[in-house]
Amino acid sequence: MRKLSMLTSGIAICIASMAVANDDLVAQMENPKQWAIQTGDYKNQRYSELDAINAENVGDLQVAWTFSTGVLRGHEGSPLVIGDTMYVHTPFPNIVYALDLANEGKILWKYEPKQDPDVIPVMCCDTVNRGVAYAEGKIFLHQADTKVVALDAKSGDVVWEVVNGDPTIGETNTATVLPVKDKVIVGISGGEFGVQGHVTAYDMNTGELAWRGYSVGPDDQLLFDENTTALGKPVGPDSSLNSWEGDQWKIGGGTTWGWYSADLEENLVYYGSGNPSTWNPAQRPGDNRWSMAIFARDIDTGVAKWVYQMTPHDEWDYDGINEMILTEQEVDGEMRKLLTHFDRNGLGYTMDRVTGELMVAEKYDPVVNWTTGVDMDPESETYGRPAVVAQYSTEQNGEDVNSTGICPAALGSKDQQPASYSPKTELFYVPTNHVCMDYEPFRVAYTAGQPYVGATLSMYPAPDSHGGMGNFIAWDNLKGEIKWSIPEKFSVWSGALATAGDVVFYGTLEGHLKAVHADTGEELYSFKTPSGIIGNVMTYESNGKQYVGILSGVGGWAGIGLAAGLTNPNDGLGAVGGYAALSDYTNLGGQLTVFAVPD
Repeated sequence: MRKLSMLTSGIAICIASMAVANDDLVAQMENPKQWAIQTGDYKNQRYSELDAINAENVGDLQVAWTFSTGVLRGHEGSPLVIGDTMYVHTPFPNIVYALDLANEGKILWKYEPKQDPDVIPVMCCDTVNRGVAYAEGKIFLHQADTKVVALDAKSGDVVWEVVNGDPTIGETNTATVLPVKDKVIVGISGGEFGVQGHVTAYDMNTGELAWRGYSVGPDDQLLFDENTTALGKPVGPDSSLNSWEGDQWKIGGGTTWGWYSADLEENLVYYGSGNPSTWNPAQRPGDNRWSMAIFARDIDTGVAKWVYQMTPHDEWDYDGINEMILTEQEVDGEMRKLLTHFDRNGLGYTMDRVTGELMVAEKYDPVVNWTTGVDMDPESETYGRPAVVAQYSTEQNGEDVNSTGICPAALGSKDQQPASYSPKTELFYVPTNHVCMDYEPFRVAYTAGQPYVGATLSMYPAPDSHGGMGNFIAWDNLKGEIKWSIPEKFSVWSGALATAGDVVFYGTLEGHLKAVHADTGEELYSFKTPSGIIGNVMTYESNGKQYVGILSGVGGWAGIGLAAGLTNPNDGLGAVGGYAALSDYTNLGGQLTVFAVPD
């Protein structure tokens, strides 16, 4: 009994400590009237319990109010709403506004960092930023120049700041951060500049570094130990070093510029790593672990519990940074904790997020052709590995190969634009790219701070299809099946939102905010905003009324031609030519548009 008492006492202390560190943000997220975190919640479901706007009345939506950000280029991410205050961010120079929702959106404060504009040409695919985060009375901003800033949520004053990387060697930032427990977890961009990717945790109150886990390199940098597994088996020592030639891992990429989710019960944070550097696979023999991988790390220590590499020895720039969506679903009569991930490589993965077991790996765009599928036999030596179709390989026997007709293109069947999940329908709503490419690798030398790409690309709509470059789909993650699909003229580069009102919202590159029925995909509403939408739809309630908000401002990788004034079809890593027609439908802008159903 004494042992049991000591054990339960220890558990109580642990839970109390966790609660103190999470009470504020967890409470804010649990209030459906607010939008307290970019991902909707720690599970990354982007689902709202609000239902005042529903399938019956969403067709009556009207613009309630607008706000100009004062900045052009691509507007990704979304505003946050905490109480009566909305926090709006911009692309570079990463301005943050606090708006008073109780007073016609009056600007309460404005924070405008002074960044060196030399960071702009080091940013791969536009000067986007995916939003600020909130916790413990602070707003957290990860700037383009990698400075992490904690601002007082009421005044905008700087509480602390810390530099997370070095733009002179190609390290930048485009992602949001994840406040969890007493830490702020941040990533790094720069895979196209040969940086060594990592994830870092800072103390939420002081900015002091707590831990840093790299994607590639020796075990002490990876934060791997003897208990770290991959598909249920120990990874063993030097699992990454053994998959690189010499010291190539030091400039090996695996950056972490995507989304983060967390399971507080398991004390784990989940995220994906990006492409290996260079894009020329012949220059980096081996599997290049652990680029292109899903990580589950201990929130307190950063030690990896499990890891899974989706695209070993990547030949196509299929970054693995897209969001990990956490659900609890019944599988064979048993409730399981699952993780669902829609990878750039065109495969939708469902995994047990506690053990790292691979359960489903299926194509979520039928045109995906670089692989015939993933080996799902746990007894096989190639378990969990995709079978590559030689015709679409970009490297044969250590030599460069110019390949055509590869589907998907480098920007993937889905890039970072986040999907949503509805517990009501148990379906995932996924914005996708329906795009293929030609790929010409070439030899490239590494110079710190200079592009380290080594490939020329051209992109175009998937052939023998609907002629457009995108689809918005509903996905069953247990069966690995598309339930319905909506064709779009261009890639759907907006993050989706599902609601208890049986409505799913998303935006289009031409600028339309669309609402569709969660069960059928039937279009219920469409409104064209002033610029193309690459932001993420959010919702909140103010003064008893539900609102839906979206940032419009064309840009990002798909819109880089418009955003940066590029005209060479091969510029923008191949996107300029593929999306040349976008300029016929929209132009640059930077605006928040908020909708409501009139009384």
